[in-house]
Amino acid sequence: MTMTRVRFETVDVFTKRRFGGNQLAVFPDATGISDDDMQRLAAEFNLSETTFVLPPADTSHTARVRIFNRSHEMPFAGHPMVGTAFVLASSGPADVNTLTFEVPAGLVAVEVNRRDDAVTGATIEAPQPLSLGLELTASVIAPCVALTADDLIVSNHAPVVVSTGNTYMAAEVTPDALDRAVPDINMFRQVREAHAGFNGRFSLYLYAHRDGGISSRMFAPLVGTYEDPATGSAATPIAALLLKLSGKERHSIEIHQGVKMGRPSALHASAWQTPDGIRASVGGSCVPVLSGEATLD
Repeated sequence: MTMTRVRFETVDVFTKRRFGGNQLAVFPDATGISDDDMQRLAAEFNLSETTFVLPPADTSHTARVRIFNRSHEMPFAGHPMVGTAFVLASSGPADVNTLTFEVPAGLVAVEVNRRDDAVTGATIEAPQPLSLGLELTASVIAPCVALTADDLIVSNHAPVVVSTGNTYMAAEVTPDALDRAVPDINMFRQVREAHAGFNGRFSLYLYAHRDGGISSRMFAPLVGTYEDPATGSAATPIAALLLKLSGKERHSIEIHQGVKMGRPSALHASAWQTPDGIRASVGGSCVPVLSGEATLD
C-alpha cells in the first residue's frame, strides 16, 4: 500500500509566548488531500480548528484555505486565518506583506506583521460586514452557562446573533459573571433546538468591559469546543457591534480571552463604517510550536 506523507505545522495564535493563545494546525500544501481526510485530520488533532491550504481559484489571490473544526467545515474563522498567514509568510518572500485568502464566506484580506526580518503575526479583515440575527432574552441564555438573568447586561443590547462571516450568540455580562460561567451542554442543545434562527449551530460569546478593554469567553460545546482560548471571528462582530452602538465612525479595542483556561490571548480588533456596512479586523501575534508529517493511505 502506498502511503502519502503531508507536512503540517502548529502555531499558537494571539499570543507572544508558546503554550498561550489558541492552538492551530496548518497543512501548508493540502493538494491531493480528500475532503474526508481533511475532516479526519482535524478530528485527530482535536483542536478548535485545522486549516488546509490549496491553490486559489483566482490566481491573483494567495490561496484557498479550508477550515475544519472537529466535526465540520467552517465558512470563516479568525485565529485560523491569522495563524495560516503567519505560517505561509514565515516561509515566503520577505517583501510580501499582504495576502488574500479565499474562504467559503468570501475573501479575507491579510496584512503580515513583521519586526525587523521576522514575521510576528498578522491582521485579517473579516470577509463580510456586520449582520445581526436572532435575539433572545437573558433568561433563555443565562442557564446555558450556569448564570442567572441578572448576570447579563441588556441595557446596551439583548443577547443577539452576530456575524462577520461566522455566527455567534453574543451577550454582555458582568465581570464577575464572566469568571463564573460554566457551559451546560444540555441547555445548549435545548436552546439550539428551540430556535430555528441558530440554523443548527449555537456558539455563545460572553464579554465584559474591564480595565478599559474587553474580557471575553466563548463556549461551543455542541461541536466539541468546551471553551475557546481566542476567537477572532467573534472579536470582529463584537468590535463592529460596539461601534454600531457608539455611533462613531471607527474604533479599536483590546480583547483578552483564554485567561481562565491558562492560555491567555490578546486580540487587537478594529471596526469602521463603510458604505456597505460596518467592517472589522482582528490581529495578533503568533508563536511556532510543532512541525511534522501526517501519513495518509
